[in-house]
Amino acid sequence: MLELELKWFLVLVANFLVLIYLLNVILFRPLLAVFAKRREAVESATDAARKMVAEKDESLRQMKADLSEAARGARAGFDALRAEGLGQQRAALEAAGAEAAEIINKAREELRAEAARARGALKADVKRFSEEIVGKLMNS
Repeated sequence: MLELELKWFLVLVANFLVLIYLLNVILFRPLLAVFAKRREAVESATDAARKMVAEKDESLRQMKADLSEAARGARAGFDALRAEGLGQQRAALEAAGAEAAEIINKAREELRAEAARARGALKADVKRFSEEIVGKLMNS
């Protein structure tokens, strides 16, 4: 059967404890420290990424607000210029309409005067023609 000697058992236990201590000092603690540093680095990188995403979201929101404000300002400027242009167009059309009415009135007056002169000339010619006709009829 298997004999267990106390001396060798204590040597094995002491050897086991020394190896556990040495492995803990040489291997386990440094590995745990590396794992802790890596976890801290990952956590800090994750936090930095979250901050960057939040800053990006805030910048996008601000940019959209600025663009919206600029669009409103541009629209207001466009509307003001459009209203001014329409006013100038209306004034120009009214001035052109008044000038056209004046030209039409002058032309009508000229036509009336010309018609009166033509009637006067025709009256004189009619009188002369009638006298000539009467004279020819009488001479025949």
